[in-house]
Amino acid sequence: MFSKCQLIKIPQFSGPKGSVYTILIDDEEITAFKNFVMMNNSFKSEIKDIVGRLKTMGFKTGMREDFFKLYEGKPGDGVCALFDKEDSNLRLYCVRYGSQIVILGGGGHKPKSIRTFQEDENLEKQNFILRDLSKLITEKMQDKEIWFSEDGLDFEGDLTIENYNYE
Repeated sequence: MFSKCQLIKIPQFSGPKGSVYTILIDDEEITAFKNFVMMNNSFKSEIKDIVGRLKTMGFKTGMREDFFKLYEGKPGDGVCALFDKEDSNLRLYCVRYGSQIVILGGGGHKPKSIRTFQEDENLEKQNFILRDLSKLITEKMQDKEIWFSEDGLDFEGDLTIENYNYE
């Protein structure tokens, strides 16, 4: 799904309660979250709600479980979806690290006709990118190449993740 991925902190969403990161894949010029916003600009009120929720998490509440639809990946990988309301059109995939860090990936709008991400090629691709990323971050943490900051609010170390199994 990718050969190289960088973790990029989003300062306007990150505060004393949590940090929000996004990813820059391979040689793309815009981050996954910015691409998500641009591709879904017809859903302005939902984008505004998601941005507001991200700011609330970073500055007031942390990454509480009730902001996410959990278990969108494999058991234990932390892949989840952030959405505004249950009937929301947008689905933004994330990897949640406890209540203090979230990595925003991509996503999209789910047509009313689908129930699962596997029914939409783009949603499935975005979900699998984060599954791969989560696995590679776990490996880098085990190898002590990435670690949590002392206060638990940030990643430290080498925030470029190489996918050596990329086909």
